[in-house]
Amino acid sequence: MKQKYYWGFGILLLLILSLTIIFIQQNKTNWLNQLIEKEKNEPVANPPASLTKCIYKNKIVYYLPPRCCDIQSVLYNKNGEFICAPDGGISGVGDGRCPDFFEERKNCEIIWKDSRS
Repeated sequence: MKQKYYWGFGILLLLILSLTIIFIQQNKTNWLNQLIEKEKNEPVANPPASLTKCIYKNKIVYYLPPRCCDIQSVLYNKNGEFICAPDGGISGVGDGRCPDFFEERKNCEIIWKDSRS
């Protein structure tokens, strides 16, 4: 009887773990969709807004260029957390927290570009 109980508990635990992993994976990409929707609701930028996926320091990052003038760019990690501002701002060099981003980034690809004109 105890063996059946352990099997049932193990299956339930495995199911909960699987659903948790699926939920976490969906939330990891959901922030990207939310960011893109937010950008789509902003006035058209010149140059057009875009989002670029790169490898930086052996990790996946997402670069959102500055929209204009004295606005800083934003670099996010794969979970949508702010890392730094690589460029832009009043000084033009961002916040100084990742000054090597443009030299060290690899395998960059634009994953979204605003098609409005």
